[in-house]
Amino acid sequence: MANSKVFVDNYLPALLGQAWMLVSSEFHAIVEEKGLSILEWRVLSTLAGNGSMGITELSQKTVSKQPTITRVLQRLEQQGHVVRHSNHNGSDKRITLVSVTSSGMSLVDGLLIAAQQHEEVVLAPLGLRKSKILKQVLQELIERHSIENTNTADKSTSDKNNEKNLKRKKSSSLNLSKETTK
Repeated sequence: MANSKVFVDNYLPALLGQAWMLVSSEFHAIVEEKGLSILEWRVLSTLAGNGSMGITELSQKTVSKQPTITRVLQRLEQQGHVVRHSNHNGSDKRITLVSVTSSGMSLVDGLLIAAQQHEEVVLAPLGLRKSKILKQVLQELIERHSIENTNTADKSTSDKNNEKNLKRKKSSSLNLSKETTK
C-alpha cells in the first residue's frame, strides 16, 4: 500500500476539505464580526443569490443537514430575516419555500461584497485562467455528484440492469422453447 501521508496529501476529499477550511476561515471572522453564525451566513447568502428555495435544496447548497437548516430558519424567521411561504406555482404544493426578507438582505449585502473581495484576493495569485478553470472543475464535480444526478445515474444503471435481465430472460425463454421443439 502507498505511503498514507502521500495518499492523504493527494486525496481529493482531503485536499478539498483543507482548501475549504483555510480559505473560508479567513472570511468567517468577518461574518462573525457582523453577529452571524457561519450557517446563518450561508443560508442568507444562498437565499440572496437564488430567491425562493425549498428547504431540501437549501440544505444541499449550504452543505448542512435538513433538521439543522430548519432550526436556523426558525431563528432567522423570528428575527425577520427570512419568510416561509407555500409553493403556489410549483408542481409539489407540499414543499415550503423560503425567501430572504429586506431585513435579511440588508444584513448580508455588505457581507456579499466582502465575500467577493475575499475571493478575489484568494484567487489573484492563480491568475484569471486558472481561477476560471478551478471554478469550472469544482462546478463539474458538484454537478456530477449532486443528489439529483446521483439518483438519475442510479436510475439509469438500474434501468440498464433491468434491460439486461429482461434480455437474459427472453434469451433463456427462446433457448428453452428451442430445446422443447427439438
